[in-house]
Amino acid sequence: MRATPTYDLYGEKRGDSSGFWLHCETIPSRSSLHHWEIGQHRHEQFFQILYIETGSGDAIFDDVAHAIIAPAVITVPPLSRHGFRFSKDIDGYVFTVLTSHLKTMPADHSRFGTWLGLPRLTALQQEHADSHYIADTLHRLAAEAAARRTGPADLCEAYLTSALRLTAHLSAEGEGDEDGGATQNERRLNRLTGLIHEHFRSHKPASYYADALGISPTHLNRIVKQLTGGSTQTLINGKLIDEAQRELLFTQIPVQEIGFRLGFTDPAYFSRFFLTQTGLSPRQWRRRQGREG
Repeated sequence: MRATPTYDLYGEKRGDSSGFWLHCETIPSRSSLHHWEIGQHRHEQFFQILYIETGSGDAIFDDVAHAIIAPAVITVPPLSRHGFRFSKDIDGYVFTVLTSHLKTMPADHSRFGTWLGLPRLTALQQEHADSHYIADTLHRLAAEAAARRTGPADLCEAYLTSALRLTAHLSAEGEGDEDGGATQNERRLNRLTGLIHEHFRSHKPASYYADALGISPTHLNRIVKQLTGGSTQTLINGKLIDEAQRELLFTQIPVQEIGFRLGFTDPAYFSRFFLTQTGLSPRQWRRRQGREG
């Protein structure tokens, strides 16, 4: 089986993606360069939202094609294998968000938190008031991102949170209930995401989560591999890195203290762990974000 590539930005190989938490561009600006087709890939640290205003195509989630009928919103969490085929009249936006910046949207037991764990294609129903509000909010988010204002990012955060929450509610309504259409393995992945959010600071091993779900560690790894392309440990490590980057980006707390907050008793081990996962030390990563180490 051909390995699925991991990209930092939409359709790009790894590069220096530091210095931003929100990237926005039109869908045609990127997809037209690739003959309107984006091969399946993953993002390690980014959550993506695509707003399809006009046009059609297919969203491919883990080899399964889902027909795109505009208007629609597509949400893609980190590590989800996905790709797209677009018609030449496609129009809309793709927003790429640093996952650690979604601080108002934890993967907890709420319906919204659970919904964030899987890729979704949500139709915006013409007769639904929230659909019009979602579309207008995403247009406002794109305009705000394009303006590149130097002040606080509060307005972008508010637009992003509102659009995601309303889309989650609209998606849940369309499914009929919280888990409506989800397979047993998808529900297990949702539950795993919630458990990791609860316990990541205590550094529970993968076997702990398998026991909590009533399956073997091998079976759990198989499920996670099928749905995300990674392992259970990849999800655990990813959550630790997301939280570390959030603290590094949004606070001036010393690196050693951040490590302690995340359950690392040895500051040197925390730095080695961060370096292994990101290719940079915590201080180097913070400096690249324009902050002092």
